[in-house]
Amino acid sequence: MKDINASYPEEKAEMYKLLHSQMKALLEGEHDMTANLANVSALLNEVLDNINWVGFYLMKNNELILGPFQGKVACVRIAAGKGVCGTAVLENKTQLVEDVHRFPGHIACDSASNSEIVIPLRCKGKVVGVLDIDSPLIGRFDTEDASGLEKLAGVIEEACDWMQDGK
Repeated sequence: MKDINASYPEEKAEMYKLLHSQMKALLEGEHDMTANLANVSALLNEVLDNINWVGFYLMKNNELILGPFQGKVACVRIAAGKGVCGTAVLENKTQLVEDVHRFPGHIACDSASNSEIVIPLRCKGKVVGVLDIDSPLIGRFDTEDASGLEKLAGVIEEACDWMQDGK
């Protein structure tokens, strides 16, 4: 873990458990999607080690549009089925990519990224966006990260008003 997060457990399961409770408290009583996603991206950026980008893409007119994030500038639009994020939407399941350079159709928004995990966000079973996290390390993410992040996605799904902005 980063020095700033000395209070977070080194053991992943315990770290995600603590992060889950902190995220629930952070989002409690707030339903604005933009505010919540901005705070979540900042929190994850502070807590997760060895990442270089964390943020959200939101579905609008059958494509993903860049939402709140932490990191370098990013691709603005991603078609469903394209790249890791678009594949997560098309398949409606988490994409855990050990080496993005071996992923067919990978979209390289940041050449420093070597691994990626993308978690679909759903409202009433329909994908409304994705949580996307990149790392400069090959193999940074594993099934324990996927499980922990999927539980965090559940907190985000429940907290946000996905119908704002006329969706």
